[in-house]
Amino acid sequence: MRSQDHDRIYLSPPHLGRHELNYLHKAIEDNWVAPAGPNLAGFERDICEFTGAEHCVALTSGTAAIHLGLKLLGVGPGDEVLCPSFTFVATANPILYLGARPVFIDSEAETWNLCPERLREAIEDRMRLGRRPKALIIVHLYGMPCKLREILAVAAEFDIPVLEDAAEALGSRYDGQPLGTFGAVGVFSFNGNKILTTSAGGALVTRNAAWDTKVRFWATQSKDPAPYYQHSEIGYNYRLSNLLAGIGRGQMELLEDRVKRRREIYGWYQQHLAEIPALSLGPTEPAGGRSNRWLTCVLLAPTQTIVAPEPLRLHLETRNIESRPLWKPLHLQPLFADAPMYGGAVCTNLFDQGLCLPSGTAMTESDLRRVADALKEITSAEQT
Repeated sequence: MRSQDHDRIYLSPPHLGRHELNYLHKAIEDNWVAPAGPNLAGFERDICEFTGAEHCVALTSGTAAIHLGLKLLGVGPGDEVLCPSFTFVATANPILYLGARPVFIDSEAETWNLCPERLREAIEDRMRLGRRPKALIIVHLYGMPCKLREILAVAAEFDIPVLEDAAEALGSRYDGQPLGTFGAVGVFSFNGNKILTTSAGGALVTRNAAWDTKVRFWATQSKDPAPYYQHSEIGYNYRLSNLLAGIGRGQMELLEDRVKRRREIYGWYQQHLAEIPALSLGPTEPAGGRSNRWLTCVLLAPTQTIVAPEPLRLHLETRNIESRPLWKPLHLQPLFADAPMYGGAVCTNLFDQGLCLPSGTAMTESDLRRVADALKEITSAEQT
């Protein structure tokens, strides 16, 4: 059988068990299929128990959670929000929703996340220009904790509130504390490719009880307490359905095992790709950080190979293996062409040199060997 005739290996497909059906069947039997019900409340409790967060609101997406989180922090028209450039566009789009402007910051080369030194540079420069940043978004890219100690110290020094985008980082920790619980607001995503999925969904967590109440109000069309439909401020249709929350409840029962398996997959790649000098795995865990290793990523060393990420991706496709380029930095996106940027060399180099490998928790030893063999094929062919 030719390699390309094998079943497709996806980058990070959903991995469901039987647990989810218990909650789904119960919701259907009880006719709880709206964006309210026992699964929704239970899922929010599950997230609080797992992360240690005091309050959680389950929403339709991580993007919705960022949007409402920035509203909680008072972001509005004309404000500036500090944001890493090396992230998915969903991190920054809600800044635009609110009429604000992103100010992008480069990565550091260890964790690939926001650089604390560039952060200080950006804040001091914006303040010299009379443009005090309204908020800071930090991201834990590919499940890797950013350098929280240094970043939070800078934010505290300048009294800038932090929204923590942990969309890819459920199950990751820093100094033993779950990610998503360090900022004034934390955000998770449960999209189909995440380590825990509800098909589509997200959550906002906070220590502030009044904020919890406000987010629930906004997320249900800002309905005033009246016997008729009355609305005094803009609202959104952002609440997660009770059915999808049931999937999340079942997934929560498996989360620790999913994290363990992702870390095992990273370790397997680390061991079996070590003989390819042109490849290196990343990013690297910071001191005190423990990543869920949502996606295993590789960098191609341009001094040791003429193979670039796109030819490598296309070669994997010939073997029916899905891979993905690293995030294209947002300061290079046409949408944000006019946004200020501090630095740029680190995240641009990462984009130019990197690729995400299949990392799904249902991958078998045979699947992993197919990926490794395909990587070795192209690097071996280059040397002949």
